[in-house]
Amino acid sequence: MIDIKKYDKELLMDMLEKMVLIRRFEEKAAQSYGLRKIGGFLHLYIGEEAVAVGAIQNLNLSKDYVLTTYRDHGHALACGLTPNSLMAELYGKITGCSKGKGGSMHFFDEKKHFYGGNGIVGAHIPIAAGVGLKIKYLKEDGVVLCFFGDGAIHQGSFHETLNMTKIWEIPVIFICENNQYGMGTDFKRVSSIQDFSIMAGSYGMYGEQVNGMNILEVYDTVKKSIEKAKNGIPVLLEAKTYRYKGHSASDPAKYRSKDELEKYKSQDPILILKNEMIKNNLLKEEEFEDIDIKCKKIAKEAADYAEKSDEPDLNELYTDILI
Repeated sequence: MIDIKKYDKELLMDMLEKMVLIRRFEEKAAQSYGLRKIGGFLHLYIGEEAVAVGAIQNLNLSKDYVLTTYRDHGHALACGLTPNSLMAELYGKITGCSKGKGGSMHFFDEKKHFYGGNGIVGAHIPIAAGVGLKIKYLKEDGVVLCFFGDGAIHQGSFHETLNMTKIWEIPVIFICENNQYGMGTDFKRVSSIQDFSIMAGSYGMYGEQVNGMNILEVYDTVKKSIEKAKNGIPVLLEAKTYRYKGHSASDPAKYRSKDELEKYKSQDPILILKNEMIKNNLLKEEEFEDIDIKCKKIAKEAADYAEKSDEPDLNELYTDILI
């Protein structure tokens, strides 16, 4: 068990609030999707909040970068993108972070060093290496966090990128968010190994498996990994986590039992941190309730903002397009 008292209370409160905000934002997004106010796909991150928040909390986003896959809402919020701009993007409005043209899978903010949001499985992994190569070439003091799901880890681009990243000693930390299912397939059915972190050894990198439901474990592991990456040793982490919802909003998730789902909900990352803080007199129940009320209000205001925002003009069809 990690001694929670070694952490600054302000840091703990900040991480707790970010996880609650992600949870409430996504619940509101799911509600709006059910009301058909949001179109396209919607991949929710509920249950996995500790991975994005714990990892990104270590970054200085004036010099570090984050890239992720299509399940990107939590990472974007953890990077400081505003709930209003993200909800507006889901609604397809011009005030969205990608002008309403990307939707759920293509959140992006250059100024926040958040380079997506990518709709193709594993396609962003080599792009992350490219951003890392830029850091090294220009002799900058940065690092790249590249998040992806277990469904991407058997892609050829993943293995080619790890090989190249080690050869060139590029400062990238690859974080596999293993939520147990690649769409509706148990990862154990399609993988010859169950500890993905050992793949790092094949490329001379550092690898480690971490409990992705415990934010403090994630925070500490990424913190030490950043030091390794900046010293020329790329890192592969496997965060064992679990998504409470289906692969996307249209997936009823009938491939798993209710007992399994309830088992993981008993390890909820928000409750783990909340209970540990209360146990150590770092948080009161009423303080948590205040955080929850605040985050629900922010999520509702984001939905109101999105609904009142304008649709993109027809001319936007031809802007920001590379032909």
